[in-house]
Amino acid sequence: MSLVSGPGRGGITDARLPQELRLFVDKHVSYIQSLDTRKDELEYWLTEHLRLNGLYWGLIAVHLLGHPDALPRNEVLDFVLSCMHENGGFGAAPGHDAHMLYTVSGVQILATLDAFDELEERVKGGRQKIGHYIASLQNSATGTFAGDEWGETDTRFLYGALNALSLLGLLSLVDVDKAVEHIQSCGNFDGGYGNSPGAESHSGQIFACLAALSIAGRLDLVDRDKLGAWLSERQLKNGGLNGRPEKKEDVCYSWWVASSLAMIEKLHWIDGDRLTSFILSCQDPNLGGFADRPGDIVDVFHTVFGIAGLSLLKYPALVEVDPVYCMPLAITKRILGK
Repeated sequence: MSLVSGPGRGGITDARLPQELRLFVDKHVSYIQSLDTRKDELEYWLTEHLRLNGLYWGLIAVHLLGHPDALPRNEVLDFVLSCMHENGGFGAAPGHDAHMLYTVSGVQILATLDAFDELEERVKGGRQKIGHYIASLQNSATGTFAGDEWGETDTRFLYGALNALSLLGLLSLVDVDKAVEHIQSCGNFDGGYGNSPGAESHSGQIFACLAALSIAGRLDLVDRDKLGAWLSERQLKNGGLNGRPEKKEDVCYSWWVASSLAMIEKLHWIDGDRLTSFILSCQDPNLGGFADRPGDIVDVFHTVFGIAGLSLLKYPALVEVDPVYCMPLAITKRILGK
């Protein structure tokens, strides 16, 4: 039974699928809802540095599962705005330093909640503040973006900047052409991209560079056949995908690799049914959530990217994901006018 070869989202309903091919939607929603109730557990406090990112991961997961109201909207919005600094940046949690990665999650949450108007009501000039904070992290000479005031640069930060600014409608605040030049300098002979010039190709960095090029309207610069070949070689015999040669499979690469292939229109170059089976084998059918691989402990990071990977593969009943933004496609279309 093929899950991915048919047009659109196919005629197969989840209830008709055999046990090993079922997605336990209610369990996953309940798992995500439980994450903020575990304040008596050490792990909750050890992961405070991921709190805003985790909220983004959980929110996107329930949206893709078709349960957009599973998390309390007002509480989510209150928490996000409590992480915002006067300079427009966001920290991982209240009191944490501002950083590009948390700022992008903050913007994506606000966009998903359709809360930009509320941002303006509660923080005067909030949209512009965020935009100028992000723009302040670009190096005008190189086009690179730093993660924070301390200056570390990475193509992830560049992608995050273009992601958030495009959602805010403020791409004009930065030099997009310079950013594109930097991405080109990170390209390698194998068609892939690293996190800086000369760095090895890696699936996560490839996603960041391709998505940034997509936002900039410059996917024409990509050697699609060469890159598609490298990405398709990331599929292992068990159907899972890895991040680079000689590494183990990991559910999160079901997103980084598959979304990259989708952006260059080569997703059919991997075996979607085998990848679907691998992703589903990593879920906990009793308590919900996804792990990196079968039998490991679940977490919200692998949960969202497992679900997003299934959405790319057109698993029945899931909301369609945008491969550039990892948000529901209907939301990005509304915001960006696509």
